[in-house]
Amino acid sequence: MKWIKFYLPDAYSPTMEQLVYFHDHTMSIITSITILICILLNSLLWNKLIDLNMNEHQMIETWWTILPTIVLFLIAIPSLKILYSMEELINPTISIKSMGHQWYWSYEYSDKFCKELESYMKYNKKNDFRLLEVDNKMKAPFLTQIRMIFSSSDVLHSWTIPCLGIKMDAVPGRINQSSLMIKKPGIFMGQCSEICGANHSFMPIMLESIKLNKFIKWIS
Repeated sequence: MKWIKFYLPDAYSPTMEQLVYFHDHTMSIITSITILICILLNSLLWNKLIDLNMNEHQMIETWWTILPTIVLFLIAIPSLKILYSMEELINPTISIKSMGHQWYWSYEYSDKFCKELESYMKYNKKNDFRLLEVDNKMKAPFLTQIRMIFSSSDVLHSWTIPCLGIKMDAVPGRINQSSLMIKKPGIFMGQCSEICGANHSFMPIMLESIKLNKFIKWIS
């Protein structure tokens, strides 16, 4: 991501791909409506002809009521489809629990091998990503269905990685879950997006996507 970039980040999960497609679909509708309204306003400003019969034209009033309803359906149907697909869990292979603390994250792998790690933000060095580098990265295999479980030990947090299309609140005393599948290897970064206190911006998230056999060696 660059600071001058006006578009969404590249998608590295099926969910984020669908969100990008939905964004393009919605923006094309909004752009078309904006252009049409500008043309109509320009016509009204410069047109000096007056048609008294047009002021009470019931057919035009009917159509400008029906057309916005159709447009809303064109936006609502794919939106609901993506919403339901984001909540659906598809036979997860691995479950990873993420706990939010003030001001760090902890991760727990407890399917077959019990492994826990705490992820703190590192101080800035020359080659580090500012406010995004952590001492212990969360590791996960790519092309594998993962179930993410979220909770908190103190206040509200939000586990967010934009390029993976995942954002889930970590609520104390409650467990939330989300499905995740990474399509490519790499390092993906995010931050706590909940205003959970004075230092919530110092809770970076760094996920490293690796091959499944390397992940098994690491966790065992």
